[in-house]
Amino acid sequence: MKLYGIPNCGTVKKARAWLEAHGIQYQFSDFKKQGLTEALLSAWLKQVGWKKLLKKTGPTWGQLSEEVKASIKDDASALALMLEKPNVIKRPVLEHNGKVMATGFNDNDYENLKL
Repeated sequence: MKLYGIPNCGTVKKARAWLEAHGIQYQFSDFKKQGLTEALLSAWLKQVGWKKLLKKTGPTWGQLSEEVKASIKDDASALALMLEKPNVIKRPVLEHNGKVMATGFNDNDYENLKL
């Protein structure tokens, strides 16, 4: 089990606390410090699509120009933005054996995961 995110993100903290409370071992990857590869992001996009992986709330998205926002219309354009500005990735991303199990965090969604 691998959890990708940023350690000071509130949603990531909730996911980590949930996993720990349920005795689920995981490896944490800080994608701002450790980075994300184009191959990894492409694999996620193939599984969940850009609309589910792109975080359109928060300051990073809000600071983008309307032109940039309007240009995001498919996996390729979202991939380029995510590589340039990883904060626009919905956090956390929970992955198991290369499969995206969840994006973001919700107690009910995590309860229903087959971990």
